[in-house]
Amino acid sequence: MKAELVYHEKKYLSGDSVKEIKIWRLPEDADKRHGYKYSLVYIVEGVRVIGYDNAEGKGDHRHYADKESPYRFQGIEKLCKDFEVDVRKYTEGKK
Repeated sequence: MKAELVYHEKKYLSGDSVKEIKIWRLPEDADKRHGYKYSLVYIVEGVRVIGYDNAEGKGDHRHYADKESPYRFQGIEKLCKDFEVDVRKYTEGKK
């Protein structure tokens, strides 16, 4: 089974920012035991300021500003909620 795109959303927001979510379903393997590949990004003026992904060999992780940290995947719903919370926190901190 090849990776199957199950969700894609791209929103252009105010102030030259973009929020994009891509989620694929794929066979479970040692690198992606939960069976998902994902990329959630919030970009401001061409710079990723928030990101959640599980790039090959890196496992589940989170980017917030210039820091990268491991992320404990607990399902797609929780992933999206955590991403939205971070975006809100970031945008409120920039006002």
